Amino acid sequence: HVATNTLTFAFDQRSLSISAHSHRYTWTKRTMRYDLAFFLCCCKSFLGSPDEGSSDGGEPASFYHLLGVDRDATADEIRCAYKRKSLQMHPDKLAQRGKTITEEDQAKFTRMKEAYECLSDPHKRETYDAIGERGMKWMEEPFSMDPQELAHNFAKSSALDRSKIFAIFVVIAIAVLLLPILVCLHVDGVFGAQASWMATLVPLWLWDAFILFYHSRVIMMGPIHRPENIPPEEWIDPLPMKKRIFSMVRFLLVVIFELLVALKLDNFVKFNWVIVFIPLYLWEATTLYKKWPLARMRIVTVEDLETALGKPFSEFTQAEKELIGKRYSVVPSTSSPDFEAAQKLKARARHDMMKSAFRIVFVLLLLLQLDGYVDWNWWLVFTPFWVMTLLICLANYQAFSEVKQAAAEKDPTLFGMQKETAATGAAAVGTETNYGSVGMDGAATPEATSAPRPDLTEEEREDLKSQVMASGSKLCSKCCSQGFLLILMCLFVGKLQGAAFSSLWIISPFLLAAGIVLCCLGLAIFGITEVPTEGVDFDTGDFVVDGSAESAESTAGPTAGTYAPPPSDKSKETTNSGLTDPDPELGGQEVSQQPLPNDPAPLQSLVGQTNQPDMCPKEEQGQPSSPAELHDLD
Repeated sequence: HVATNTLTFAFDQRSLSISAHSHRYTWTKRTMRYDLAFFLCCCKSFLGSPDEGSSDGGEPASFYHLLGVDRDATADEIRCAYKRKSLQMHPDKLAQRGKTITEEDQAKFTRMKEAYECLSDPHKRETYDAIGERGMKWMEEPFSMDPQELAHNFAKSSALDRSKIFAIFVVIAIAVLLLPILVCLHVDGVFGAQASWMATLVPLWLWDAFILFYHSRVIMMGPIHRPENIPPEEWIDPLPMKKRIFSMVRFLLVVIFELLVALKLDNFVKFNWVIVFIPLYLWEATTLYKKWPLARMRIVTVEDLETALGKPFSEFTQAEKELIGKRYSVVPSTSSPDFEAAQKLKARARHDMMKSAFRIVFVLLLLLQLDGYVDWNWWLVFTPFWVMTLLICLANYQAFSEVKQAAAEKDPTLFGMQKETAATGAAAVGTETNYGSVGMDGAATPEATSAPRPDLTEEEREDLKSQVMASGSKLCSKCCSQGFLLILMCLFVGKLQGAAFSSLWIISPFLLAAGIVLCCLGLAIFGITEVPTEGVDFDTGDFVVDGSAESAESTAGPTAGTYAPPPSDKSKETTNSGLTDPDPELGGQEVSQQPLPNDPAPLQSLVGQTNQPDMCPKEEQGQPSSPAELHDLD
C-alpha cells in the first residue's frame, strides 16, 4: 500500500489548460501516468477488446452516455449534466410526479451517480479513459475478475500485447543478471587491466539510487492516517516514522560499504580492509539490535496476566497495558493462532541472530586473510559458511520431526500404519484391563488417572496432514536452496583458490535457471490459444440414437457380471433385469439377461447361432480346441 501510494504520488502528472478561444477548462493529458502505462503494458491482454470506457474505443464511454456529455466535456459541464439527470432520475422526484418507484429506477440512478463520482474526480477520470470501467474494477479489487474471463481475453489477445508482457520478464532478467555478468567479465580480464570497478558496478549504483529514492518518498509521505472505522485509542501506525528512518539508515550503511569496496579495489584508498568493513559491522549491529528484543520476547496469556494482577483484563488501565506491551507479548491462550505466530516470530529472530553471528565470524576470518595476517586455505576461511549451511538443514529437519511426532501422538494412524494394528490397539485400550497402571507403592500411575484421548474429527485430521505437509515442503525447499547456494560457493571458493575456469561458471546455475524460466514463459505466453467449441462434439455421458439424445441412465447397460445383447434399431426400449430384448442379430429371438458363464462353450454356441455374415473362411469357423486359440478369439 505504501509503495503504491508512493509511486502514484511521485508519477502523478495531470494538468488543466485554459482554452483561449472558448474560455473554458479542457482536459488535456500531456503524458499518460506511468502507473497507467505500466498497467496497460502488463494487463491489456487480460482486459480483452477495449470496452466503451477505453480511451481508444472510438465510441463515447458508457459513463459519458449515462450523463449525456461528450468525452471532452469540462468539469462544469459534467456537474451541470449530473444535476439535470438527478432532477430527471432521482427517486424522490419521480415520486413527486406520481410514478411508482421500482428497483430498476433506483438502479439506474445509482449507476448514474457512480458515473458522476468517477468523472468528477480528475484522477479517476484519467484512469477510466485509459483502461475503462473493467480495468478500474480490476485495479481496485484484483480478485473480483473471473479467471475464466481473464483466460478467455488473454487467449484472444494480439501477439503485440503478449510481446509486451514477455519483454517485461526479459527486462527483469537482464536487470537482475547484468551486474553479476559484468563482475565476472571484469574478473576474467575481458575489460582490460585498466578497467575501473566503479564503472563496472554502474548497474549496482542505479539500483541503489532507485531504492534510496523509494526510502526518501516513504519518509516524505508522512504518517499514515487513521481509518474512520478504527477508534483513536486502538489505532497503531503500521509504519511509524522511526522504523522508516531506521530502514533508510541501514540501507545507507550498505551503500557506503559498497562504495568503499569499489574504491579499495580501484586503489583510490590505501587503508586496510578492516576500515572498509566498518559499515558492515554497524549493519550487523543494527540487525542484532532489531532481533534481540524479539529473540528474548516473553509470551504470556491473558489468563496469566489476570492471575498475576488479580483482576480481569478489561479492568487494566491504559498505562498497565502499555507497560505490559513493552515487556511481554500477550496472546489469548496457548492454543490460539496468535500464540503460534508469536512462537514462530521468536524462533525466526533467534535463527537470524545465529546467522548474524556466523556472518561476523566469517568476516573476521576474511579480514585476517585479506590484510595478510594469516595465509590460510580459502576452504578453511569459509568454514563458518559450511557449518551454517549444515545447521540450517539440521534445524529444519528437527522442526519437521517435531511436527511429525506431535501429529503421530494425536493420530497414530496418520502416516499409513496398518489398520489391523490400529484396530487391535484401539480394542486393547477399550477392553483390556491395564494391570500396569498401579505403581510399586500401590498408587495409580499418571497413565491410569489421565483421561482417555478423544477421537479426532475428519477436519482435525486434515489439519494435521496439512501441518505435516507444510513442514515437509519447507524442509525440502530449505535443503534445496542451501544445496544450490552450496554449489555456487564451492565454485566461488575454487576460483579463489586458483582454478582456471571462467568466472561465468560461478553464476552458470543462475543463467541456466533464468534461461529455462524465460523459455517456459515464452511458450506459455505465445502458445495459449482459444480452443474453438463450434462443431466439436463433447462426451457428456449421453448417447445419441437416430439424432435423438437419450440419457445415459436410460441407455446404461446392465451391471457388471451380466450379458446383454446390443439394442435393436427397430426397438429403442431398454431392458433391465427380468426383461427381454428382441435382437435381429440373434435371429429375432428374445434373449433374457443372464450371468456371463464361466465356461466359454455356451457362449461359443450362442455366438454360433448369430445371423452375422461369415468373416473368415469355412475351414476357420470351427470352435477353438486349445487355450491359445480361445485366447486369440478373445
